[in-house]
Amino acid sequence: MKILVTGSAGFIGMHTSLQLLNRGDEVIGVDNLNDYYDVSLKKSRLDILKEFKNFTFIKSNIEDFSSIQTLFEKHSPQKVIHLAAQAGVRYSLENPHAYIKSNIQGFMNILELCRHNRVEHLTYASSSSVYGGNKSLPFSEHHSVDHPVSLYAATKKSNELMAHTYSHLFSLPTTGLRFFTVYGPWGRPDMALFLFTKAILEGNPIDVFNEGNMTRDFTYIDDIVEGIIRVSDKTAIPSKSFSAEAPDPATSNAPYRVFNIGNSQPTPLMDYISAIENALNIQAKKNFLPMQLGDVQSTSADTSELNEWINFKPNTPVNEGVANFVNWYQNFYQSKQ
Repeated sequence: MKILVTGSAGFIGMHTSLQLLNRGDEVIGVDNLNDYYDVSLKKSRLDILKEFKNFTFIKSNIEDFSSIQTLFEKHSPQKVIHLAAQAGVRYSLENPHAYIKSNIQGFMNILELCRHNRVEHLTYASSSSVYGGNKSLPFSEHHSVDHPVSLYAATKKSNELMAHTYSHLFSLPTTGLRFFTVYGPWGRPDMALFLFTKAILEGNPIDVFNEGNMTRDFTYIDDIVEGIIRVSDKTAIPSKSFSAEAPDPATSNAPYRVFNIGNSQPTPLMDYISAIENALNIQAKKNFLPMQLGDVQSTSADTSELNEWINFKPNTPVNEGVANFVNWYQNFYQSKQ
């Protein structure tokens, strides 16, 4: 199978590409290697992928239509796993235009090219942030997602709406995955686990928002990748239970699906910090701060729909996943000293 993976130098993109390559798929990876965070980390991820003969890397922006069009025409991917995006809730307060360019214009380009090149299935990254102001836990695909609290969340909901339109109009099978706080080795430097580990090792205090009164459904990277690939392998079809008289957000009469993918074991932030402290055997200095704009207090995933669709449920314990990250972090950065 020939699969295009956008954002292939990213955290989730690299792990997904690696798993596909290991099972023998041909992977076309595209990434713009932007400087939102350390480019050398992205290049180190790519170095691993470039060891495979069945991997081709193309440096390009997904918002550059002509460049991505050339890529599709040259390589003719059978499936697309779209993970490229401007990530981060807090950064969307500082640079909103970056989110419109990448997450809206870029996604539009991917949809158009999947349509015109008869791609068999488009799997794309959504986010748990679409649940926004919803406080009914656990979050379910059957819930409304009409109250985003960040521009990032709004762009991800827009992606789901755009995908549905293309599924309806052009019978393009699309599946969106609402990721819940992904963490693990090779993770992003702007995420809490990376920031906390780095600060603790350097003897600096960590910023703990909302006075530590937060809960997250932390989901380990290997579980995320397993879900992505199983979903990509199972092409979206219309829902038998869809009712035009009483439409349910989790169903559609088009070949369109959207699923939560989370660990379903919400962890208090302070317990997460304790797991990092235990893995490092160092007590963190903590700087307690109020809630930041755009953040939500709690997330929790109902993954029953995902489990029913692909017979898989993420289950890696947080202590195990955090220890794996800390081990990678220390080995990776010590090797660079």
